[in-house]
Amino acid sequence: MKLAIHGAAGRMGRRVTALAASDPRFEIVAAVDSPSSRDLGKDAGTLAGVDALGVQISGAGFADAEVVVDFSLPEPASAAVAACVADKTPLVLATTGFDAEQRAAIEAAGATVPLVWAPSMSPAVNMVMKLAETAGKALRGVPGGADVEIIERHHRFKEDAPSGTALRFGEIVANAMGLENQTHGRHGKTGVRSDNEVGYHAVRTGDNPGEHTIVFGMLGETIELKVAASGRDCYALGALQAAAWVVKQMPGVYGMADVLGL
Repeated sequence: MKLAIHGAAGRMGRRVTALAASDPRFEIVAAVDSPSSRDLGKDAGTLAGVDALGVQISGAGFADAEVVVDFSLPEPASAAVAACVADKTPLVLATTGFDAEQRAAIEAAGATVPLVWAPSMSPAVNMVMKLAETAGKALRGVPGGADVEIIERHHRFKEDAPSGTALRFGEIVANAMGLENQTHGRHGKTGVRSDNEVGYHAVRTGDNPGEHTIVFGMLGETIELKVAASGRDCYALGALQAAAWVVKQMPGVYGMADVLGL
């Protein structure tokens, strides 16, 4: 299928390019990045560290793509959503950090095109989300209570905190356990912990591609669910799996759980 990559000059875009170039399911027909990118005009394959593809990094346009994979930033990703709606092109949206208005526009796009929208394209992360939901339901109302804390670690270049994946973990657990409040970090004299909250802690170090730990703390015992990436390929491969899946779907907003059949 004909694939366009949006955010192609970024770290994730380059990995999607490199992996798609060797995947017989895909033909890369467009590689798009910011109009101000210093990589405009470069061959997308060469930039990704593989053989030249004959596709240059451009500032706009998805050519005749049959599916678009987006790893970018909220504003350009929103523009990509609008372009896909106009062209009725299926989309895999891996960007996080959208505001309420942008999120509403993405939801509305599902009336016209099929799109997979997920805070993490990692199959393992999405499997652990299912486990977190199961644990949350089992621990709801447990004698003595269960405290939930989410610790996430990412590279120093990440611009949003907590990560979209951490927030999704929190949403899943809060729904399963009936928790209503959020606490983001702690300092000073905070007083006794509330039994009606999810706590978030964001760590930014080096080139860490992503770790999430969900802690369920009871009296006398603790459960921890942890998922960690050792590189970015898990996200790129998940996005390509989603791209191959979404082109066969009717319009709607889907998640990676749908792609994986969870």
